Amino acid sequence: MAQGRRTATIKDVAAAAGVGIATVSRVFSGTGSVSAPTRARVLAAAAELDYRPSALGRGLKLRSSGGIGLVVPDVTDPFRAELIAGVLACAASLGEHVVLDVSHGDAAREAEIVDRLVGQRVDGIIAIPAGETAEWRAAAGVGASVVFADRALPGLPEIPSVRADDGAGVRALAEYLVGLGHRRVAFLGAAAPRAVQGVRERAFRTALGELGVPVDEDLVVTARPSRDSAYAAAAGLLQRRQDATAVLAAGHLLGEAAVLVARELDLRVPADVSIGMVDDAPWAELCDPPLTAVARPAHDIGYRATELLLRDRSRRGRTGPVLLPTELVVRGSCGPPRTGRGPGRGTGRGGGRGAGRAS
Repeated sequence: MAQGRRTATIKDVAAAAGVGIATVSRVFSGTGSVSAPTRARVLAAAAELDYRPSALGRGLKLRSSGGIGLVVPDVTDPFRAELIAGVLACAASLGEHVVLDVSHGDAAREAEIVDRLVGQRVDGIIAIPAGETAEWRAAAGVGASVVFADRALPGLPEIPSVRADDGAGVRALAEYLVGLGHRRVAFLGAAAPRAVQGVRERAFRTALGELGVPVDEDLVVTARPSRDSAYAAAAGLLQRRQDATAVLAAGHLLGEAAVLVARELDLRVPADVSIGMVDDAPWAELCDPPLTAVARPAHDIGYRATELLLRDRSRRGRTGPVLLPTELVVRGSCGPPRTGRGPGRGTGRGGGRGAGRAS
């Protein structure tokens, strides 16, 4: 059967049963009048096609079954793991349980998860969204309470969000590097959807402009959110632009890549190149030297998002995003630029991807 190779839709059921789409919708929503023979024909066609009606498509507005849904891209990232811990802590204090699912950053998988959670009639959903506006608008349209954590989607101002003030964190780090005397500051950033500049890159550009330091476009490099892509971006940058005296990495994967590449190129940190990053990952203080980082309150973001979802319903939709403060943690990986370079700069050590620490 042709439909066996893909998910059957309401249109397939209507065609097989010889009725209109509206009739199929009435059968599965339980609204409106449908004769018994027609209902039987629709249900038989749906069974033959293995059709499963979408909770969002049915426009469910039913009594809540309790609990909250939590949708995240992954659970291995240390920042997101701490955010999850914050959600669990707040939910436990309020006597709620949490249904956790992982989207792997895939918008289609995220849509399936959201549809299932709506069908389970959870009290609300907290999500680090993957990026499909339509699905989240549909969820909110059928009465599901939604709060975004760590990031928000453009075009959905009606859905509240709790985020770190990344702009302020990046500005603080950029100002610190410029204050040390750096004028050739590179930016390692994450590739934003549809090539739109992210908050961190905009903050970097604004900070340098306000400090009178021109932004060298060749020193602004973006990477996809993976270790391989981050490593390739850092390697290309530091090999191509040996005059860069500082690197501002916009995330811990990018910071890790910069440290690894610096070691492999025999760059002394901070004598040859200073490195600072956004996200104070647990390994940052174990580097040699320890890495300067912008600490973001992951646990507090998760906790506050849960409070907003469950306790502060009156505030949702009335205010802008909740921005929690970041903190610049200064360690030994940043120092004043030197006019001369170390003898090993750019020669390469060939130590491999997993080789030790920059020093």
